[in-house]
Amino acid sequence: MSSKNYYILGLMSGSSLDGLDLAYCRMQWGQNGLENWELLAAQSLPYSSSWEDRLRALPQQSALIYAKTDQYFGFYMAELVQQFLAQNNIRRLDFIASHGHTVFHEPDKRFGAQIGRGSALAALTKRPVISDFRSQDLSLSGEGAPLAPIADAYLFPGYSYYLNLGGIANLSAKAGQNWRAFDFAPANQLLNFLAQEKGASYDESGQWASQGEVQEELLAALLSDPFYQQPYPKSLSNAWVQGPQLRILAEFEASTEDKLATVCELIGISLRQSILDLQKEEGFGQAGKLLVSGGGAFNHYLLGQLQAYVEDLGIDIFLPDNNIIEFKEALLMALLGLLRWEKQTNAWPQVTGAKKASINGGIHWPPPKS
Repeated sequence: MSSKNYYILGLMSGSSLDGLDLAYCRMQWGQNGLENWELLAAQSLPYSSSWEDRLRALPQQSALIYAKTDQYFGFYMAELVQQFLAQNNIRRLDFIASHGHTVFHEPDKRFGAQIGRGSALAALTKRPVISDFRSQDLSLSGEGAPLAPIADAYLFPGYSYYLNLGGIANLSAKAGQNWRAFDFAPANQLLNFLAQEKGASYDESGQWASQGEVQEELLAALLSDPFYQQPYPKSLSNAWVQGPQLRILAEFEASTEDKLATVCELIGISLRQSILDLQKEEGFGQAGKLLVSGGGAFNHYLLGQLQAYVEDLGIDIFLPDNNIIEFKEALLMALLGLLRWEKQTNAWPQVTGAKKASINGGIHWPPPKS
């Protein structure tokens, strides 16, 4: 079988609601699977304030509003895609792989939902679109998450641990050919919420957190949730972060700086405990290199706290190129789309807890050329 180069656009709308991440890449697929790849262009396009408000409010809306928003968000994503393609003078594009925006994630009920209808996106961009990357795994009693270990294995070999600091923090660990991965704490969703109290969208470099003092009572209240003691595999929903955890944070009386420092401490403690939990399983939790991605990787104060919590475990933190930090999840979508296109597994039961491996994603074809 001869190798084939695919030109793919990966789309990711994260839980932080900061915009749509787009990663245009070339991936070469051959007899031995993925042979090489390169990121050709990447950009994050912010959502309009009206769309940010609509996405935040959607979980509490009616079925009619949900259905309309699913369709219209597909149209809106198509506008952003066309803008990206024009700005980067992109002409060759084999297909789009879109995660959509997660509205519900309830794996205990074998259910989850992302909006941004693939058929609407395909109709307006005139390109094939692959979407819905979690539902089959959920149907097989999996968590539908995390999916990041697939990118870690294919795109970034050579590390023992992979930490993504997005709206939610998740950890992947490798031992031989075996993988474990799970969400372990809220991250930028809480940090950005607090930064908004200071009139900013995020705490740049962790400057405000570095001025605060950890509030032990607040930390204990956040950690009292049963999730933190739950064994992996496990995953978090936006509703849980924006509900119980955000409520505790909002109601506690302390300065914004103190709350930011406390959330960073929460992430550090939870990362350390996650690695200690991994050590209970043979082959996992050993000393090694940890690769960090996601917007939280730009928070220097947070990274310092994390290194302090794992240093005595023999773990060293590494940062990749800035484009990888920012666009790893959009790259992941491109890879998941390629695996779906090639009819290969793109959800691993050893990570998600599903009954078996699965091939996730529905393909939406554009209108035929007239």
